[in-house]
Parts: sequence; structure tokens; C-alpha cells
Amino acid sequence: MLKNHYEQSMKGVRLWTGDMEVEQQALKQIRNISTLPILAGHIAIMPDVHFGMGATVGSVIPTRGAIIPAAVGVDIGCGMVAMKTQLSASDLPDNLKAVRHQIERDVPVGFNYHGETVRPAREGLEGLALKRRIDALAPRFGGLQIMARVGKFDYKRMWLQLGTLGGGNHFIELCLDEAQGVWIMLHSGSRNVGKTVGEAAVATARELARRNETHLPDRDLAWLDEGSSEFDEYITALRWCQDYAALNRDIMLHLVKRALEHALGRTIEAEVEAINCHHNYANLEEHFGESVWVTRKGAVSAREGQLGIIPGSMGVKSYIVKGKGHADAYASCSHGAGRRMSRGEAKRRYTQADLAQQTAGVECRKDSGVVDEIPGAYKSIDDVMAAQSELVEVVHTLKQVLCVKG
Repeated sequence: MLKNHYEQSMKGVRLWTGDMEVEQQALKQIRNISTLPILAGHIAIMPDVHFGMGATVGSVIPTRGAIIPAAVGVDIGCGMVAMKTQLSASDLPDNLKAVRHQIERDVPVGFNYHGETVRPAREGLEGLALKRRIDALAPRFGGLQIMARVGKFDYKRMWLQLGTLGGGNHFIELCLDEAQGVWIMLHSGSRNVGKTVGEAAVATARELARRNETHLPDRDLAWLDEGSSEFDEYITALRWCQDYAALNRDIMLHLVKRALEHALGRTIEAEVEAINCHHNYANLEEHFGESVWVTRKGAVSAREGQLGIIPGSMGVKSYIVKGKGHADAYASCSHGAGRRMSRGEAKRRYTQADLAQQTAGVECRKDSGVVDEIPGAYKSIDDVMAAQSELVEVVHTLKQVLCVKG
């Protein structure tokens, strides 16, 4: 198996890639990470692994007394939320275009944001709970000392971006499960504030490495040492951005549910509590009897019994999974299918006609602006799931019928 070949050629690395080939750029990044003196154990590589900034996407990196900002990334707290509704497929109209347009009106996408701060308190008990979370988040922002390193920053826009999707691979979907139940699922993160914090921390780590003459195989693997003021600033901001990202997703879920109610003319209830999980983040955890920092860059926590979300691309299946708590994977699993080619390569290789064919049956944009998100640009979700069968078990299989992209 290719996995065994890769593991034999790299020390301190465990892979869950099955028979899938890992690109050479990604292999080089994995080798680079494996040489760092701050590692607290082997690196765990997920089946959706691909080239990223500094560290590969699809990596789980344990570190002792330090953290690598570029490994966390600049979309801090990016992740998924999914909610099963009481609706069934028969409750949806045959043509979902009006539903998609209603969602696009209610949830800003791309670079767009709300005209005023979302005030969900008007929406009953659910909205009141969201309003309380916004009110709790706001005063904590004043304590983020890292913002002094940022310079000019649009503070007003930060609050107007709560409840917005963004672009790239972020999406909102309506999906059907194996029993034809309707799910709302979406993918987004901490928007511009997370990007700003991430970039400031990466620049600080690089400067400290230069000043300390730290030899690095890649300058994006520069770290911040626990106990330093720079580390404390970053961790405080990191946790704030992760909370912002989770709240952003929950507000969007609220707005999508409301849009669906408007389009269908009926009240929609959650059948079970929503699942909200990060897949770009760092957390202090206990592994192999030691408290270590675990950075999941494109990976999801999969403790035993923990529910998670593994989406495919915009024309294929997604999965609700239950973790098996695999110790060697640091209780983790993949965060999706993973790209098999760059966005530029996807645009060169595929056409709008290809996009229409690969997203047949899905109400979504089929224009040149989203060709880089075509399913063919991603790995096979079936292969990815087969490679991590010892990490998670499938609880629900979802297939989208509507997809909103930025």
C-alpha cells in the first residue's frame, strides 16, 4: 500500500491515506514538519491531505510548549454546522430556485456583509440565545492585545460579518439523508477578523524566528513559545476567533432556517440538536498521558462517540459521522474530500458545461465563477471515507439538492 511506503520513508508520521497518492509538495511539507523540535509525538495525516500554507491541509500536529500559527491557518475556526429538520423531501418544492434566491438574500456571500448587526433576539428563544452569545463575545474583543500589531482594521465590518458565508469553498446546502429527511448544512469560519489575527500571528512568529536565528525548513513553520507574551496574545485571540466562527455558523443556520420558512410558508423545527465543529483550530488536549497543543489543520475532532461532519464537494455525498477515538490519530478524522488540484488547474481543465454535468440535480450556481469548486477538482469522497474507517463510523449519508456558494 502507498500508505506504508510513505510511512517507511518518513519518521514520526502516521497516515490514513489508504491507496491514495499524496502529492510531492504535500510530502515535502509533511517531512518538514516532522523535523521540528517542538513536536510532542508523531504527526497524523488524514486521507484528504493536500498542499497548504506551511503545513499540509489534513494534518494533526501535536506540539509541546509551542504553537505554529501558520499551521492553524488564517481562517481560524473554519468548520461546519449541520441540523436535521422535521421536513422530508416531499415537503420541498420540485423547483428549488426560489428557495436558493431567498437564502442568498438573507445570508450575504462572498465579500458582502449585513447592512446592520444581526439582531436575532427578535426571533424567539433561539434568537435570544444567539443574542446573548453576541453580547458575551463583544466585551472580550477589547482584551485582544494582538490587534495592536494589526494597524488599520475595520471594527464595524467585523460585527456586520457575523452571519455571513464568505467565498471559496464555503457553502450552504440543503441535503437529503438516507431516509429522505431534510438537513441544513453549511461551511464557514471567522471571516476577516480570523484572517487578520492569523496573518498578524504568522508575521510575529516569522520575526521571532529571524531574530532568534532559528533554523527552519520553511519560514511558515515558525512557532510561538508558551510563556511568552506573543504566545499569550495569540492564544487569547485564537480562542476568541474560534468562538466567533462557531457563532457565525449558528447565526447563519438561524438565518437559513428562517429563509426556508419564508420560502415554504411554514415553521421549521430542529429534529435533533445541531452539530457544530471546527476543522481549522488548535486546542490543549490530553494525549498519551501528556497535555499537548493539538493543531488540526483541515481535520475534525473525532473522540469516541463524538459527532462530526465530513462534507464532499458540491455535487457528491457528505457524511455525519461518529468518532471512534483512535489514539494514534489523536482522536481525529478528515474535514472533507480534499482538493486533488489547485483552483487554477481546475479552471484550466474544466468548463461550465462540465460543472453543469457534475452538479446535475443540484440547484446551484453553474457559472464560471464557481468552476474551481467543481467536484472533479476534489478527491473521491468514497476513497476518503474508506481510508478512515478505523477513525469514524457513518451515522448519516447526505446528498445535497441545493447549494449556495460565495
